Amino acid sequence: MNDVEIFNETNEEIKEISEIEKVIHFALKKLDITGTEFDIIFVDNKKIHEINKTWRNVDRETDVISFALEDNKDMPKIGARILGDIYISLDKAKSQALEYGHSLKRELCFLSIHGLLHLLGYDHQTKEEENVMFSLQKEILDSYGIKREVSKEQKNHS
Repeated sequence: MNDVEIFNETNEEIKEISEIEKVIHFALKKLDITGTEFDIIFVDNKKIHEINKTWRNVDRETDVISFALEDNKDMPKIGARILGDIYISLDKAKSQALEYGHSLKRELCFLSIHGLLHLLGYDHQTKEEENVMFSLQKEILDSYGIKREVSKEQKNHS
């Protein structure tokens, strides 16, 4: 069993939360991962900027930040795997959904899967790592049924 808690620390309703829970559980099943606990926390741009500056020394907002507890080798291994926390900026997700011409649901599910893969040890620091992680993201989302949509504007620019 996997325990995923989702917290909304914004002042906005997030209608896509049940879909995010479903895609996360789908991904964990697809990856054959059980016995995990982690949180997804939705915040605004101001809060994610503050987190990014404090913990990564990057002075700007970002879309998603994962704090993988298993990166800490001193973390005791008892019971469930406590993976960590995924912070997602709802503001950034909305602007990226508009920019990329797809739904907010698709963007939030993508960011959630991206964050989950980071918690599981995947990264994109090198081209090889990026290819592995991004291919896995796409495979999970595609097989769940959330494909990358292309807007009319993007088609006209092709």
